[in-house]
Amino acid sequence: MKTEAVLAHFPKMTPKRFSEVMRVFSSPRAFFESDRRTLVDALPWKEDFIDTFILWRDEVDESRIEKILKQEQITIITKEDDTYPPLLKEIYDPPFCLFVRGELDLAHAYPLAVVGTRKCSPYGRQITQEIVGALAAHGLTIVSGLALGIDGIAHESALDAGAKTIAVLGSGINQRHVYPPVHRQLANRIVERGGAVISEFPPGTLPSKFTFPRRNRIISGISLGTLVVEAAEKSGALITSSCALEHGREVFAIPHPVTSETGSGPNKLIKEGAHIVTQATDIIDVLNLKELETFTQNAKIIPDTKAEAALLEHLSREAQHIDELTKLSKLTSRDVNSTLTLMEMKGKVRNLGNMMYVIAR
Repeated sequence: MKTEAVLAHFPKMTPKRFSEVMRVFSSPRAFFESDRRTLVDALPWKEDFIDTFILWRDEVDESRIEKILKQEQITIITKEDDTYPPLLKEIYDPPFCLFVRGELDLAHAYPLAVVGTRKCSPYGRQITQEIVGALAAHGLTIVSGLALGIDGIAHESALDAGAKTIAVLGSGINQRHVYPPVHRQLANRIVERGGAVISEFPPGTLPSKFTFPRRNRIISGISLGTLVVEAAEKSGALITSSCALEHGREVFAIPHPVTSETGSGPNKLIKEGAHIVTQATDIIDVLNLKELETFTQNAKIIPDTKAEAALLEHLSREAQHIDELTKLSKLTSRDVNSTLTLMEMKGKVRNLGNMMYVIAR
């Protein structure tokens, strides 16, 4: 087990303090095992704080922590790992440790944060479903906070589109402490569908007014940009958008009627210069991802036959009717039907119904 996972259980071990540790110690374990005199001489910490750490260290049960991580199927990702989100490394105070359920590999992904109010309107629900579904079809990975309202709808819409989604929690990610409890099954579905539930807080951590703002910086930190769908002016969603600006990332907002209380947040962001979004392509254009629609995933799929190769040249994340694929590939209808069926069985394409197909993620 990585020592970072143990240190994350020390409540006062912030990213700043961990950075101070790594500037003077060869490894987290070297720090963890150092005596009091070494710690006092090496670190710019007050002695009473060091004493607090030593008392905690002497009582912490590493074997129990390791047992819980195994039971909950939680993996540990640190900044030294290839799977640590590359964009997250760029922020001012990246977490030194992430607790992960599922698969977190964003090195070749296009993550977009989608956030909003817990008390969403029918308009907010509809626009989230439509835009997130289209973004997922273009191959973006949807990142949100698993909260009620817009967050949960964003995750659900991504899953419905067959895309991966990442949930960032302000609590522990063990089953008992997933927050809100009503979304525990949603969290499980996210993991089962190839996404991930992550947190910088260890198992057993309860959500609080202190954990959510820190969660918000991770949501924006791992993403290319943040879309605020619906939120009041004083909202956690706007904290996330502020984090995005601090991180040098794009901020997007959905316009609302001026009489809408839950639309006042996005409207304010638009007045301040956020990109106005009325359809998914507004985001695709700003992030300059249009040219990547077909190439990014098709390049990873190896055709087994000439017919598959012909279809892969034209399949993308935008749904296409089988008749259009037949016309573009210059294959017979029979060959297209049989080849698409086999490709679906191999996990290379997805049938969306009504004879509409997209490249599989």
